[in-house]
Amino acid sequence: MNAALKHWKEAATLILAAGQRLGTHTVPSRTPLGSSLGRSHLPHKSCFDYDVLLLKRSSKSGFMPNAYVFPGGMVDSSDFSSEWLDIFKSFRNSPNFGLSSVKQPAETRPPIFATDRLKLGSPIPGEVAFRITALRETFEESGVLLVVSKLEERSLLKSIEDRCATDQVLHYKVNELCSSELAKWRALVNQNPSNFVRMCRELEVLPNIWALHEWGNWLTPTARYGVTRFDTVFFICCLQEIPHTLQDEKEIVRFQWSTPSEVLQSYQERKLWIASPQLYELSRMCRFPLLNDLHNFSSQRATEGCEQWLPVVVLKDEHYISLLPGDKLYPSGEAEGDSSTDTQLEDPQDDSGLNRIVISDPYTATLQVTITPKYNHLLPVVEQAFPHDSESKP
Repeated sequence: MNAALKHWKEAATLILAAGQRLGTHTVPSRTPLGSSLGRSHLPHKSCFDYDVLLLKRSSKSGFMPNAYVFPGGMVDSSDFSSEWLDIFKSFRNSPNFGLSSVKQPAETRPPIFATDRLKLGSPIPGEVAFRITALRETFEESGVLLVVSKLEERSLLKSIEDRCATDQVLHYKVNELCSSELAKWRALVNQNPSNFVRMCRELEVLPNIWALHEWGNWLTPTARYGVTRFDTVFFICCLQEIPHTLQDEKEIVRFQWSTPSEVLQSYQERKLWIASPQLYELSRMCRFPLLNDLHNFSSQRATEGCEQWLPVVVLKDEHYISLLPGDKLYPSGEAEGDSSTDTQLEDPQDDSGLNRIVISDPYTATLQVTITPKYNHLLPVVEQAFPHDSESKP
């Protein structure tokens, strides 16, 4: 953990995509939706062969109450505990415990990854610890447990040593414990996050950090979603089929598996609320309606690295505009993410160099993106507006 952070608490989130049962949808194509640039309509839900897990936060939550979010949460000191060295002892001689190396130069890596954790007293690399956080929080909030058994450990280690493409295989072994054992450990981990490492030791399993691929890094701007601000790394994981899922009856009051298109449609219809990061990332995922395509892209793209995104919120004509890195009006230098008022914006006819979200109210947002994403990432599928009239709905 990085206690020296001035404004943010470190956190990790998992975008969990899982294949639907055969026959539930008709899939017309195996190609990415639309061109790499430009606008295209959201694909219909029938185009997707996978769903994404979203959890509804409690109305009593201190951060984004009532919002639908991806599973995840704040880092615990136990995620950086040296006890994990024994759990991962077979992988300690492999760089980053056998995780794929990232091409991104160290000087451009987001601080959440670039920070030297040894200097902070932990022998666990950030790339490992934040995956542990995402897996632990996913287990706590949804009951989905992604682990590797001792029987699988040897073949996984050999694949890593042989430099085989282990991340090309869709993962499917989830929640293999009996329900009573799963419930017992979930309750213990909810009581104390340090019980996650204890669980792995006693059950002789490893958190499946190799199934998670680096996707993005979002920072909370000031005056948004409560007092607490988070520096959150986003991972993505693709499973062959939807696992058994439970809500934690604590911070989470509901869960749902839906296609990215269905979530965005429900948001347009004001049936649920999602924050800007979820809106942007779900719109990105709409480029790949097929699970295998999404998995192959995300596992290969993850080696490129990612960019730290701190939204800078400005007020213009009663609309909030969330400026993102790459936008021509995004401030240079170190920003605090503070909201400004009535900023003088550019000619509205000039749509070049845009990477922003225009927010009229919590349920009405427009993505305006014309930049080329860094690190080989996806452009979101951009509609003219969210929401729109029924005639233009997918």
